[in-house]
This record gives sequence, C-alpha cells and structure tokens, in this order.
Amino acid sequence: MKKNIAIIMGGYSSEFEISLKSGEVVYNNILKEIYNVYRVHILKEKWVLIDDFNEEIQINKHDFSVEINGTNITFDCVFNAIHGNPGEDGTILAYFDLIGLKHTSAPFYQMALTFNKRDTLSVVKQYGVKTAISYYLNKGETINVEEIIEKVGLPCFVKPNNAGSSFGISKVKQANEMVTAIEKAYKEDTQILIESFLDGIEVTVGVLEYENKIIALPMTEIVTENEFFDYEAKYLGKSEEITPARISNEMHDKIEKLAIFVYKILNMKGFTRTEYIIVNNEPYFLEMNTVPGLTDASIIPQQAAAAGISLPALFDNAVKMALKY
Repeated sequence: MKKNIAIIMGGYSSEFEISLKSGEVVYNNILKEIYNVYRVHILKEKWVLIDDFNEEIQINKHDFSVEINGTNITFDCVFNAIHGNPGEDGTILAYFDLIGLKHTSAPFYQMALTFNKRDTLSVVKQYGVKTAISYYLNKGETINVEEIIEKVGLPCFVKPNNAGSSFGISKVKQANEMVTAIEKAYKEDTQILIESFLDGIEVTVGVLEYENKIIALPMTEIVTENEFFDYEAKYLGKSEEITPARISNEMHDKIEKLAIFVYKILNMKGFTRTEYIIVNNEPYFLEMNTVPGLTDASIIPQQAAAAGISLPALFDNAVKMALKY
C-alpha cells in the first residue's frame, strides 16, 4: 500500500511565502507512484489541506487527520518544508512527537537548539569549532554602543537570534548605525546576536543522511553583490552561487569533515545547510539551517544536482530515512 505523505508548508514567520514555494517544489517532485502526497498549509489563522482543485479542507488538530469525500485520511509521515516558526524551531515537531507522527526533520529539541543561533554557537564552541566574536542583547536591556564595539569591533553584523532568510540583519560600519540596526532586528525577534565581521570566502554546505549514511553535498561559494548574503541576494538574484566552491581540495575536505562533525554533535537528522567563512585558511562556523530552502533558486537543490542526486531521489530518501526511525 502507498504511504500517505503530508507536505507541510507556510508557517507563522516572514518566510511563509518562501516556504510555500519550497513545499510546491517538493509536491511537484516527490514520487507519486510510490506515495499518496498531500499539500498542507500551516498558517496562523488555519491548518488546511489543499486538494487537487485548490480547495481548502480543514485539518483535525487532535490527530492531524483530514476528511476527504467522507473518508478519514491519516498520514504515515510529514515532509517538513516550513522555514522559521513553527517548523524550523521545533514547535510543530513536538506536537507530531506527541501524537506519534514521523517527520523528515530532526527531533524537536535539536530543531529548537539550532534555530537559536546563540545556543548553537555555545554548543559548537565547546567542541573547538571556530566562530566569530559575539555579543548578546535581549529586548529591554540597555544598549551600550561603546561596549558592543569594544567587544566585536567594526564593521559588525546585527542579527535577530531566531529568524531565517536574513530578515532583520544589518551590517554596521559606523557607531551611529548601531541603534537603528538593533531596532530593525528587534522587529523580528526579542533576542539579538551581534557578531564581528569575518572577512573571507563564504561557503555553505548541505549535510544529510542519504541512504543510511551521513554525507556532505558539494559545497557552494557565495559571492554577493550586496553587503552580505541577505534576502535579495538569496532569493532575488543578487548573488552568484558557485557549486562546487572555488577552494582547494584540502580546504574542501577540511570543511566537509567539519560540517559532518557539527551535524553529529548537534544530533541532527534530515536536511541541514551550514554556513562557514574561511579566514586565513581556517573555516569559521556561522549558523545552521535545518529547513533549508528547496525552491528552484535554493542552494540544496543545486548541491544535490552537483552530486548527481535528482530532486525525486532526494525527497524520496528524506521520507525513507524518516520512516525508518
């Protein structure tokens, strides 16, 4: 019998439109001869299944079932394509755990940990992984610009702690820009991460469990027209993404081993995409995305293609790996 697979997309954050696109890519490429595939929009105001006629059918939140033409449908697995809250921060995954429903992401605690940039940095530092110098702020705390600059220097980056797709991030070059940048970040989150600027080559590498083995995909070098890899650079063509990255074989091997090591120490499962900056032949860990974009413009599909893995094979593997646990 075919397994019933729900692709959840949307979410409650600024990234919901990107998530809807990612979810559609998954829906269009997943093997429908093997699976019964359903699109489910998870939005603040409603959880609904979108049928073949684009009609909405309410999801029963008690057990994540849905009634279609008088038949009650339950799911064998959920394919998580929600960037941000509640998919990437672990919230909805805790709910699936409670009702015993398998999904394609890591356990909810690992997702919550890695969604919190500050907490992730605290963990990886303990394992000797190099990171930027950082300063933390919570909303309502006194903003001491002089103290911040003394610690992280200029230029620096001001980031929301719990947000993706580069929303709310600013590159601060002068002291008088700091408060405005912090206020911008607070629009996305109540916690702020301020990091020193690392001047080097930026690469991003996908790591996942593929055919029962943890692998790193060919890494991508990011060359952006903008000040940094922001929303425009990621999704509006303002960057050049070069796969495989133009780095030495030795550096490639070093980052590949590091990326797999970080995946393991954080107890990850499913897709991840981790960003590094190479400074003086040393890779510095920036952050990990646990529901990376899967749109036509996204990096994971590019890296999979470079590895000779088609999207149907990639998504089929994600479901198989989820079902085995």
